[in-house]
Parts: sequence; structure tokens; C-alpha cells
Amino acid sequence: MGRPLLRLILDTNVWLDWLVFGEPSLAPLKAAVAEGRAQILIDAACEAELERVLAYDLGKHTLDATRQAACLAECRRIAKPLGSEPESGPACVSRFGALTPNSLPRCLDPDDQIFLDAALAARADFLVTRDRALLDLACRGLPFRIVTPDGAA
Repeated sequence: MGRPLLRLILDTNVWLDWLVFGEPSLAPLKAAVAEGRAQILIDAACEAELERVLAYDLGKHTLDATRQAACLAECRRIAKPLGSEPESGPACVSRFGALTPNSLPRCLDPDDQIFLDAALAARADFLVTRDRALLDLACRGLPFRIVTPDGAA
């Protein structure tokens, strides 16, 4: 089997929808992954962010340590880990020229910058988010698209 058609980075809120909240709108995305039409990638910074947020007080969805560990294990089962370097060199070359993490646009929410960096390193097709600060960068000429979950499957 060759490379999956779509390479995806999910932001933390989409991971929460997948792992904790069972958000039905993710069904097409889950199907694309299950059928091998899409591959989710994750780097250490994004995984650490997910681990941190899983420990938050999520109201009726607050997770004990066992459930947090189960969610992380499921994430690791679903997503392919990224190394610290991009797969094909230090920069992504697109019709907009070479991009490095330092030349990416800055997200208004500095905590969300890790998802842009991961998408670049992964040579992602899509950064999947519902976060307005990230979606506001969708028209910035990036080598990947920033979309909501229903735009990724």
C-alpha cells in the first residue's frame, strides 16, 4: 500500500472531540482514517499539549488518570509520530518559496503555533481545527490547508 492520500494534523480540540466527546461530525474523518484514505500525524509538542489538556477539568467529561492514559494510548494508535525533522529537508518548498517554522505566519494564539509547525514538518495536506485563530490563517498561502473537520474528509 502506498502513501495515504491525505496527511492530517489535528489540533487539540479536534483530538478531544475524537477521543473524549465522541463528536458525531468527525465520522467522515474517522472513516477516511479507517479506510486508509487519510493518515494522522502528530509530533511531540502536539502530543504533550494533548496530554496537558486531557488533565483539565472538562466538567462532566473530566477524565481520571486511567482514562487520560487510555486517550493518549488511542491517540498513539491512530496517529503516526513525526520525528524532529521534516521528512524531506529543513524547509517546505511551495509555489510561495521555501518555508521554515520561522517563516510561517504567527498565530494570534501563541499556544496554537505548534500546530502550524507540525503541519509544515509533516508536509500535511490539512491542519484540521475549529480554532478561529488558526482558521484566520487559512488564506495565507501556506503549503497546507487549514480546515474544519468537515473540510478534511
